[in-house]
Amino acid sequence: MTQRKKQRFTKTERSWILYDWANSAYATIIMAAIFPIYFANVTKSAGVSGDVWWGYGSSIATLTVAILAPVLGAIADFHGMKKKFLATFLGIGLVFTTLMALTDNWQWMLVGYVFSYIGFSGSLLFYDAFITDVTTPARMDKVSAWGYAMGYLGGSTIPFILSIALIMFGSAFGIGGALAVKISVIICVLWWSGFSIPILRNVQQVHSIEMPAKALIGSALKGIARTAHDIFANKSILVFMLAYFFYIDGVNTVIHMATVYGSTLGLDSTGMILALLVTQVVAVPFSIAFGRLAKRFGSINMITAAILIYIVICIVGFYMGITVESGAPGAVAKATQLFWAMAVLVGTSQGGIQALSRSFFGKLIPPARSNEFFGFFDIFGKFAAVMGPAIYAFFAHSTGRSSSGILALVILFVIGLVIIALGRKQLAAVELLAAQAELKSERQAEA
Repeated sequence: MTQRKKQRFTKTERSWILYDWANSAYATIIMAAIFPIYFANVTKSAGVSGDVWWGYGSSIATLTVAILAPVLGAIADFHGMKKKFLATFLGIGLVFTTLMALTDNWQWMLVGYVFSYIGFSGSLLFYDAFITDVTTPARMDKVSAWGYAMGYLGGSTIPFILSIALIMFGSAFGIGGALAVKISVIICVLWWSGFSIPILRNVQQVHSIEMPAKALIGSALKGIARTAHDIFANKSILVFMLAYFFYIDGVNTVIHMATVYGSTLGLDSTGMILALLVTQVVAVPFSIAFGRLAKRFGSINMITAAILIYIVICIVGFYMGITVESGAPGAVAKATQLFWAMAVLVGTSQGGIQALSRSFFGKLIPPARSNEFFGFFDIFGKFAAVMGPAIYAFFAHSTGRSSSGILALVILFVIGLVIIALGRKQLAAVELLAAQAELKSERQAEA
C-alpha cells in the first residue's frame, strides 16, 4: 500500500469533517463577527450595554447545554441514538437562528441567540463524540485538525465573505445595513443545513451499547455515575479535563466577546470584520500545522504553546482597551491596529487548541462509551464557558472598564498551564501509548 493511499480520507471521515465546514458559518457570522457587532449597535441605540447582555446570554446558553450534556450523552451511547440527538439539536439551532433574522427587537434577538447557541453547541457534543466512530486513534489528530481547517477554509470564509460584501456594497443595490445582516443570517442557516447532509447520510454509530428502549433512562443514569467514577479514577483523564475546563473557558470567551468588546470601545465595524476574515485565513494552515506538529512534539506540548499565545492575546486586548479608555489622540487608530494583531494571533492557535483537545480526549476514552465521556467533556467545557463570559461581564460592569474584563481571562489560562504541568507525567504516558499504537498500525498497513 502506498503512503498516499494510507493518508487518504475515507468517505466517512470526509462526511464527518464536512460538519465542521457546515457549522463554522454559525461560529463566524453569529458568534464571532457579523451578528455580535449588529447586536451591540442595536443595544447601544436602546441605551443598553450590548457586551454585558451578550456575555450573560452566552452564559445562560452554555449552562443549559452543560446541565443536559451528561444525561443526553449517556443516552446517546445506546444504539442509534447518537445521530438522532445530533439531528435534533441541529434542527433547534437552524430554527432559532432563522428567528434572529426575523426580528428587530434586541430582547428577541438575544432569545434567538440563546436557543440557537444551545442547538449549535448541543450538536457539537454529538459531532465530537462521533470521532471514535469515523476513524482510528492513530488518525484522530489528523482528522480532527482537518475538521477545524476545513471549517475555517469553507464555513468561516465563504459565507463570511458574502456577508461582508453585502454589508459593504449592499447599499448600491438598495440593501441597508440591517437588511444585509439579516440576509447574512439566512446565508448562515442555508450553509449550515446544506452541508450537514453528508454527516446525516454517511456517518453511522459504529460503537454503541445494546439496551432495550424501556431501560434507556435507568441505564443512562447509572452510566453517568459510572463514568464520573471512571473519570476520577483515571488520573490522566481527570488532569486533562481539569486543565481543559480552565483554558477552553478563556478560548471560548475570546471567541464570544472579541467583536462586541471592540464595538464597545468604538472600533470600526468593517475593520473588525475584515480583521476576523484574516483570522479565518490564518487559521487554515495553522490548524493543519498543529496536527502535524503534534505528531512530532506531542499534543500536550502544542496545547501548552497555544495557551501561552492566548495569554499574549489577552494582554494585547487589555492594552487595546486602556489605550481607548485613556482618550489620548489617535487612541482608536492604535487600538484598531492592536485588534488586527489579536486577530492574527487568534488565527495561529484557535483551531489548533480546539482540534488537539478533541482528538487527545478521544484517545483517552473507550470508543463504545464515547458519548458518555464526551458528555462530561462537554459539561466541563460548557460550565467553563458559563464562567468566562460572566467573569468578563462582572469585571467590565463593576469597574466600568471593558479592559478589566479581558484582562481577567489571563487567570484562566494560567490555571490551565499549572494543571498541565502538575499532571504532565500522566499525560505523557497517554502520548506514548498513542504513538506506539500508531507505529503498530503503520506496520500492519505496510504488511
